[in-house]
Amino acid sequence: MNEIKPDPNLKSEPLPRLGEIGLSNFAPYLMNRIMGRYNSDLRQEMSGLGLTTPKMRALAVLSVIDALPITELAVYAVVEQSTLSRALDQLTADGLVRREPDPKDSRVTRIAITDTGRAAYEQLWPTMSRIYSQMFHGISTDERQAFVATLQKILGNIRKHDF
Repeated sequence: MNEIKPDPNLKSEPLPRLGEIGLSNFAPYLMNRIMGRYNSDLRQEMSGLGLTTPKMRALAVLSVIDALPITELAVYAVVEQSTLSRALDQLTADGLVRREPDPKDSRVTRIAITDTGRAAYEQLWPTMSRIYSQMFHGISTDERQAFVATLQKILGNIRKHDF
């Protein structure tokens, strides 16, 4: 298991306990609530297309960055590799993705979205877009951009991969 090491440049002041911070002020809790609601709102549309959250995430990533190695797809889709492998088996059987050998490394398999997979994703996109817009209702463009920039910095602080 990876160990989170303290930043030696930070002062070692006692950190407040979760009860002192409060759930409504604890960013990981809020992010989980937001993503839980987002995934729940998508579930009905996804199930109508025969998709689960891991399948949807894989198709969404592949619609932007196609023909990824499985290990990179797992990182981008935020899905455990074992869970993703099962989802990819089903997506392949359904003709939504295809497996391709990497031309530079025979040990690597790349996953590419098919036209059928892209069509399924495009059918889901309006719902994804509507929910995304709903999340930012009443939030100005500047606030949204600042929020996304902050999330990108946070991801940079905790990222374990170069992509």
